[in-house]
Amino acid sequence: MQNYNSKFKIFTFLSVILIFTFLFLKLGFRGGGKSVGILDAFAQCLTDKGAVMYGADWCPHCQNEKKAFGDSFRFINYVECPKNPNACLAAGVEAFPTWFFPDGKKFVGEQGIEKLGQLSNCETNLANKVDTKYE
Repeated sequence: MQNYNSKFKIFTFLSVILIFTFLFLKLGFRGGGKSVGILDAFAQCLTDKGAVMYGADWCPHCQNEKKAFGDSFRFINYVECPKNPNACLAAGVEAFPTWFFPDGKKFVGEQGIEKLGQLSNCETNLANKVDTKYE
């Protein structure tokens, strides 16, 4: 009976450790909500400067552009054209993705973080960016 109790205690202890580890990684490590992305300030800078990305959820190039930002894409001023066709037609969008800047410049296709940084003069912090593909 003593051996059973001690095995049960060890099993319970390990189970509790696993549960707390999971909760820490899922909630604590991510802050319980939206995580702070390395490109948050960059994405916010693009939006503050009036940059707008037009795209479609089925567009693989749009998905690549979004993935490059990771969680920070939530700060990008983005128009989903299939849901807002009039806005896209009015803007003159002919292909996806299309980036518009307030000075009237239009950039069609994947631009990437580095080029968007050059176009906008927003700091990208790419030197600090970590590979988030496997998160």
